[in-house]
Amino acid sequence: MTDPTELTRRTMLTFGSLGAFGGALVLAGCAADVSPDGDSEAPTPDVTDDPPAEPSGAPDAPAVGDDIAALADVPVGGSIDATINGEAALISQPTAGQVVAFSAICTHQQCVVAAAGTEFHCPCHGSMYDAATGEVIQGPALEPLSEIAVAVSGDRIVAAS
Repeated sequence: MTDPTELTRRTMLTFGSLGAFGGALVLAGCAADVSPDGDSEAPTPDVTDDPPAEPSGAPDAPAVGDDIAALADVPVGGSIDATINGEAALISQPTAGQVVAFSAICTHQQCVVAAAGTEFHCPCHGSMYDAATGEVIQGPALEPLSEIAVAVSGDRIVAAS
């Protein structure tokens, strides 16, 4: 006698044809409704009186004018660590009144880079960047730091567009 848990070819074919029939029923449930006169009735979309949402600017972009630091906090020819829009940043003042900012995220393996006068240093693998340009001075990083737009407004450094 055969084991009751063994499936025979006949059993498999029977269940297989039932599976195809069940699949056809499921697909039929997805078809458009048909009225008694044979016309199909397409479902009506939900209609609201709400106007479409206005597109917004980049959610991570700092608003123009967001205060970042005092100009006096950044030595001429030097740099400082800062935060712009909640993200680690670096600000330098290569010449009096000229301010530049960069992401403090190392382009090598995303460690946080620190301000070090005329350079930025990555403590993880030793990459070094020029504080005035964000360019790589020493690897292993190959790409420069991403620049962040800033401006001087009075005696303050602010986010720019």
